[in-house]
Amino acid sequence: MAKSVSTQFGSFLLPASVARDLAQEQMTAMMGGYTGASNKRSMQGWRAPSLDADSALEYDLPKLRDRSSDLIRNNPLAAGAINTKVTSVVGSGLKLKAAVKRQFLDISEEQADNWQARAEFEFNLVAKTLDIDGASTFAGLQDLAFRSTLEKGDAFSLFVDKPRKDLPYRLAVQMIEAERVCNENKKRNNARLVDGIEKDEYGARLKYHVVATHPGSTLGRKKTKWRKINALDSSGKPQILHLFKPLRPGQTRGIPDLAPVIDSLKQLGRYTEAELMAAVIGGMFSVFIKTEDGDGEVVAPEGGDDLSLGNGAIVGLGTNESIEIADPGRPNQAFDPFVLAILRQIGTALELPYEILIKHFTASYSASRAALIEAWRFFMARRQWLAEKFCQPIYEAFIDEAVALGRLIAPGYFADPFVRAAYLGTEWIGQTPGQIDPLKAAKSDLIYLDMGVKTLEQITKETTGGDWSDNHAQSVKEKQRREKDGLVQQTSQEAGFLLPDEKEDEEDDDD
Repeated sequence: MAKSVSTQFGSFLLPASVARDLAQEQMTAMMGGYTGASNKRSMQGWRAPSLDADSALEYDLPKLRDRSSDLIRNNPLAAGAINTKVTSVVGSGLKLKAAVKRQFLDISEEQADNWQARAEFEFNLVAKTLDIDGASTFAGLQDLAFRSTLEKGDAFSLFVDKPRKDLPYRLAVQMIEAERVCNENKKRNNARLVDGIEKDEYGARLKYHVVATHPGSTLGRKKTKWRKINALDSSGKPQILHLFKPLRPGQTRGIPDLAPVIDSLKQLGRYTEAELMAAVIGGMFSVFIKTEDGDGEVVAPEGGDDLSLGNGAIVGLGTNESIEIADPGRPNQAFDPFVLAILRQIGTALELPYEILIKHFTASYSASRAALIEAWRFFMARRQWLAEKFCQPIYEAFIDEAVALGRLIAPGYFADPFVRAAYLGTEWIGQTPGQIDPLKAAKSDLIYLDMGVKTLEQITKETTGGDWSDNHAQSVKEKQRREKDGLVQQTSQEAGFLLPDEKEDEEDDDD
């Protein structure tokens, strides 16, 4: 049976089946082309409200913070994931290397080196006492700032004027936990005030509303007081740093790093505890006594009053009594594969390959190296974020004070923002990832150096995190002294130790 179809070019006949398919396609096009938005049975009951970033967080954020903190305190996987990120990103702390733009400033290389050395020396000295309560060094503040951001979603750093007896500098930093920035007297959010952050009509931060004590504090609770801190001082410089990583436009507060996996981590923790308890009970060699009359009376061994399971305990049986051994089926053979499958999903959400997440490398060299490379992409990105949002602003505030005090001479620093920016150039160097096979890495670096792809300075930073200029000066000194004392010095390259071996298999230890 055919059906007539009319078009702008006239009418023609189509088979009924083709006509039905065409009609269905037209209906589908009218309703949308994505099955994820369809009313299929699998999609029924799925309610996904359309909310802006702040509305989606308004009611859930306090509970997300609390549950994230609880997991980090009590769940090994959660604590391990956060510790891994902090250790890899911060480590022993990001180290300052001043890098002024001497061409723009029209100063000599020697002048630039002297200025940089003076700035680094004084900053590193003051950095030891930057923490307002004296509990942490600058490296410790970096650790705390990044850790708090991961745990709570965001953290705040306030610049404070603190006189010192032994130093002329007054700059200090006070860390503020996320919960302390909140609306006064639990006032509802609105377009200009969101969770303690007051904004202008463009969404820029104007003021931060900070409560005097943590809302959850039980120590010496007094009448709650709020303090409103301007985001910028009178000269337009930041007074408070808000550390968070926005995931959506217009987002005011940060989201805890564990938010996507809170449920998975909690359920996996419960499952692990249940399996552990079952294995412990199974190890007790549980025995039930069966009697013919079924009265259920059991007497504790050796006339004691306490009846409990024990390791290898033997209980005497009476007349017409027999035993039945409980077999708990532990250890569960499916436990490890199931847990690893869940860990892979958790690692994906946290940007940590599961080998890094559980610190377990059993695959080949190539697989282990791929996992490390993938993880270090994340670590380096977050290290750059920490340097830009935390380390650099603190360094800039320090240089502002140093120039104002006359301890660093920088002509035009306060008069021209471009001159100021040229003096504030920096690099923040952290710990290197290390190498699974240092010899292979050294050979690769040598090839890259010959090709001009890398410089000695780049190789030094990537390998040890050190400074090539310092290494070079020290190497010259060492070589001169060794030659003076009659010691022959031959470099490894001269000895041929690092020449690439074309016959060597690239993956010789993949088996």
